[in-house]
Amino acid sequence: MAHRVNWFEIPVVDLARATRFYEAVLSTTLKVEDFHGTRLAVFTRKQEGDVTGALVHSAHLRPSLEGSRVYLDAGTDLDGAIRRVPQAGGKVLVEKTSIGALGAFAVVRDTEGNAVALHAHVTA
Repeated sequence: MAHRVNWFEIPVVDLARATRFYEAVLSTTLKVEDFHGTRLAVFTRKQEGDVTGALVHSAHLRPSLEGSRVYLDAGTDLDGAIRRVPQAGGKVLVEKTSIGALGAFAVVRDTEGNAVALHAHVTA
């Protein structure tokens, strides 16, 4: 399946801190690597063809609450992901919101000052 989005980057100030935050909230492991002199923490794919991206520590990118918003897959446990946000150093900005048959989402501020959304197709 072709996707219009094929990569995303979330700017960070402290790559290690941001990596710990996303690993804790999403119950996953990110792969830290160097890409042409830029430090990245790459989100792993669940299956071939999934869209993915990375946390990026770069002088050319700054964390922000405004601008583009990335929706990250929280799997089937959106409530658990939301509960882990404050424990991991973030803040819930928009509580769990139903979007009907499309599932539910919440918007959080990460440890770096970015607003990102957590989404789940299953609302139960």
